[in-house]
Amino acid sequence: MKISLKSGLLASTFVFASISTFAQEKDIDLPPEATEFYKPVPQKIQAGESKNTPPSDAKILFDGANLSAFVNEKDGSEPTWNIEEDVLTVNPGTGGILTKENFGDMQLHLEWRSPSEIKGDGQQRGNSGVIIMGKYEVQILDSFENDTYTNGQAASIYKQSPPLVNATKAPGEWNTYDIIFTAPRFNKDGMLLNPAKLTVLHNGVVVQNNYELHGPTAYIGILNYTKHKEKLPIHFQDHGSPVSFRNIWVRELE
Repeated sequence: MKISLKSGLLASTFVFASISTFAQEKDIDLPPEATEFYKPVPQKIQAGESKNTPPSDAKILFDGANLSAFVNEKDGSEPTWNIEEDVLTVNPGTGGILTKENFGDMQLHLEWRSPSEIKGDGQQRGNSGVIIMGKYEVQILDSFENDTYTNGQAASIYKQSPPLVNATKAPGEWNTYDIIFTAPRFNKDGMLLNPAKLTVLHNGVVVQNNYELHGPTAYIGILNYTKHKEKLPIHFQDHGSPVSFRNIWVRELE
């Protein structure tokens, strides 16, 4: 009989929970084997050799070569952002880019930098964003000595949750985001069962800790969930600033 990974996990959890409950109810001695299980076996992958190297099971979205993983958000055409020396830079006014592939639960890694030449202030300074499922935005902004509303600064969940700390590097220096995302769940009637959740590490620092989103990102108004597909594209935003990116990869968390 074939047992799925999910079924194996559920079974193991049930057995462990049953033993724990029984042990609490009765003062008994259990052998160590009673709380050990060997199935399922985690898949073996090769971790990256350095912090800039993706793991072996990652899907590479941009490694400096081309934009074959993306389309233009406006019309689905080939993106016209600029690639130079393995660095991708927003071509302001041409529109954001969307992944061709759809994603749900995921681990997303990207590196970004705001322009070294400072222009403007507040939300006009090095503004972009990574919008998961095209709905849930983690803000990209030059927040190095740059005042703005805190739920709109770098590493905020835009208009929802400010970062726990400001870990933004100086203009022209590279920042990293490591994002763990859990997609929302809906029932067949469209009722929300579980909200979306986001954990964000900014330059290795936890700045969003399993935050439960109140709904998709909205610039104005009250947030509300509406049922949507289980997987959707990732959107990298053109907000009029020549923000640069490199080393973008994703791991699906099934």
